[in-house]
Amino acid sequence: MATKEGMSGVDVHAVVAEWQKFLPLWVSKIYQFSSSHIVIRLNGQEHARHLLLVESGRRAHLVSSIPAPPKLPPPFAMLLRKHLEGGRVLGVSQPGLQRIICFDIGKQNTTFHLVIELFDQGNLVLCNDAWTIIQPLRPHRFRERDIIAGEVYRLPPADPATFSREAFGSFLKNDDRDVVRALAVGALLGGRYAEYLCRKAGVEKTIPAGEADADRLYRELQALMHRAEEGIEPVLTGRECLPFPEDAGSGTAGTGSFNQALDRFFPGIPSSPAEAAPAAKGLSKEERIRKRQSEILAGYEQKAARTEKIAAMMYESYQDLGDIIRVLDEASRRMSWQEIEQVLRKGRDGPAGRIRSVNPADASVEVDIGERVTLYVHESLEANIGRYYDTLKKLRKKIAGAKAAMDRPVAPPRQQRAGSPVMKKRWYHRFRWFSTSDGVLVIGGKDASQNEELVKRYMEGGDRFVHADVHGASVVIVKGRTGRMDEVTQFAASYSGAWRSGHATADVYAADPGQVSKTPESGEYVSRGSFIVRGEREYFRDVPLAAAIGLQREPELAVIGGPPSAVACRTSLFVVLKPGTFEPNDTAKKVLRALRARIGEEEARTQKAVLNTDRIAAFVPPGGSDIVEP
Repeated sequence: MATKEGMSGVDVHAVVAEWQKFLPLWVSKIYQFSSSHIVIRLNGQEHARHLLLVESGRRAHLVSSIPAPPKLPPPFAMLLRKHLEGGRVLGVSQPGLQRIICFDIGKQNTTFHLVIELFDQGNLVLCNDAWTIIQPLRPHRFRERDIIAGEVYRLPPADPATFSREAFGSFLKNDDRDVVRALAVGALLGGRYAEYLCRKAGVEKTIPAGEADADRLYRELQALMHRAEEGIEPVLTGRECLPFPEDAGSGTAGTGSFNQALDRFFPGIPSSPAEAAPAAKGLSKEERIRKRQSEILAGYEQKAARTEKIAAMMYESYQDLGDIIRVLDEASRRMSWQEIEQVLRKGRDGPAGRIRSVNPADASVEVDIGERVTLYVHESLEANIGRYYDTLKKLRKKIAGAKAAMDRPVAPPRQQRAGSPVMKKRWYHRFRWFSTSDGVLVIGGKDASQNEELVKRYMEGGDRFVHADVHGASVVIVKGRTGRMDEVTQFAASYSGAWRSGHATADVYAADPGQVSKTPESGEYVSRGSFIVRGEREYFRDVPLAAAIGLQREPELAVIGGPPSAVACRTSLFVVLKPGTFEPNDTAKKVLRALRARIGEEEARTQKAVLNTDRIAAFVPPGGSDIVEP
């Protein structure tokens, strides 16, 4: 039975049975829409096309359509494309009634295994032909297994759905729970199908599992599995979606496949923020605020309900949880947590079988009681439950605060002064940069690492390589041809060791990209951020050192810097720096005060986001400086 929370093992069995009828299939494309939503486009025979949606931890079924995929695929989607696109689906299977689906995909004389996990938070795990994990969607370490690259992926042990008649009878005989719980938890049927099986077999669900008629239950279990494979008649209600009606008159059976029913039942893939933005533009500011407040309030209320439910469930499992705390508290005083974890891996019976992970750092374990709960073993069970009630109190305070905020009127928007838009962040802004008077972009490295990056990644054939002829200087790349090499060389000279040394001038040279290399002569060494320049260079002698920093208002609002002539052609609001006595931080503050004084306090207040010390400091040369009036 699929609910909005996710699919059961029987539901998975039904969708896998439908997929198997489509084989052979080929992987055409893979899209990732979010951290949880992945779509695999599959091609079948006779030009058939199928879209398999996987929402990890919740569902996996075919859908009729998907939104426009992201323009920049996330790294995990790119990894799946690299290994799987063009591969043939050799088989698709489900181990027993586990909420796990395994795709075997053949490509280039090897077989990859793509494992879809629909339990807990869920996962997608790509493995090689030896079942060694290449990469999971979410790396995670559990008590009994590690889902990380390089580890071997281990499927869970066989469950009772795959047992022989004799083994199934032995399973029931050795289970100390009542029969409905044994089937729900031990046989992975869940409460709904466990009760269905008892009803079909004519077995009272509250009797001990060892006293139940194993033969009749086994027959009905096999009939259930067969019905999920061949007798699909989807039942769709507002709260659930079943592959077939449980009993005559229990619901209206529909036509079509179970995959189609699930596609109608579950919501579509959420829109990305970029897609949602146009719709949001139609809302007023007050409506957007109220909408956001409602979403936050709903989130708090959902968390509060779940927290209260967990606390109640902990009281229902009081005896088992108390035993876990007592045993682990005693064990931790004589054993290491690594030894405790090894012991727990071996024992799957009784309360210990509920432990899902061990956290030595805070002496706690995660226990599955229908919900994951954290138990701190050096605290009493009451103290552990108290933690959840403390969280509940905090959430209730937040709920009350959110409701109070919604009752307050939204403040009217402040009138914004009309002006130019703020300059958008561009890729080269993390380097030193300026635009020459004739509009050519010039970029310089701030340190050895950026020097290395500029040459290796951003220098192209039509560029010019420029460097001050001193130790400790920026690599300067001219992105194109310019008639203002005087500005370029002044920029290279000013952002070099010559400024730090207090010189008034420096020599600068230029070369073509083909002359620049990291390969030294025999016996030489080239340090990080340094390069070998071979061939004839163009020298510029006695270049004067000077830098300007100003506030550009048109066409975009921004702090700009560079040679004085290049800045002056874009704004009249600037100051000029020469090598001097004040350290860079102090210089940035002095420049900020000077610019604010020229534009006035009122305008300065409205432009704090642009005109501030951090923006100015990015253009201050290394070493001491003095301000010179333009």
